[in-house]
Amino acid sequence: MSNYHVEPANKPQALTTEAIKALRHEQVQGVSRRELLRGSLFAGVGLWLLEVTAGSIGFLWPNLTGKFGGEVKIGSYDDVKTANAELPIDEGFPAYYPGAKAFVILVDPSQQRFIPGDDQTGDGHSVNVRALYQRCPHLGCKPNPCIKNFWLECPCHGSRYDRLGQKAAGPQYGPAPRSMDRFGVTVDGDGVLSINTGKITLGPLPIAVGQPGIIPPRTPTGCI
Repeated sequence: MSNYHVEPANKPQALTTEAIKALRHEQVQGVSRRELLRGSLFAGVGLWLLEVTAGSIGFLWPNLTGKFGGEVKIGSYDDVKTANAELPIDEGFPAYYPGAKAFVILVDPSQQRFIPGDDQTGDGHSVNVRALYQRCPHLGCKPNPCIKNFWLECPCHGSRYDRLGQKAAGPQYGPAPRSMDRFGVTVDGDGVLSINTGKITLGPLPIAVGQPGIIPPRTPTGCI
């Protein structure tokens, strides 16, 4: 039996060290793994930057157009009274402005005007006008002013507030944990009111009816 072995002529041979070195210096054909990873990374970062930019524009856009989230011009006291002629605005009844998502109320009805000044705390005494955020602090429903008692009443779970948004304490007045939140306001030299809907101050804690700091209802029963 012969000791010779026949080797196929086309059997691949191992690359020599010199051949491997030569291949390392040659230009890689097509897209390399490194280029693919780099391109994917750049594409991901670009998409993220696009989303951040779009989100920022969407957030800032209301501030540029005078819509909710920025400063919303309401008008003078006479403008508010004329636009709500069917309501007793001069007695301190709340006027609703959907563009600002706010109720506008005279703090002291004996003064039939807005006083020029700036109040970003939302208290409103210094400018004789308070702007309340329409959202009930309980679960976000919209309280409605009741013409019978001049209070704001939430139709969802019965939380009740005086006409200036102060929450009445006690389980019979609903579950809201605090008073209605307030917007910063500015009254210019001509008496024109602007609401800063980007500046919200949380409402204070509830007060028991009969105690200082809450306006009693005009009637023992309300609208809900």
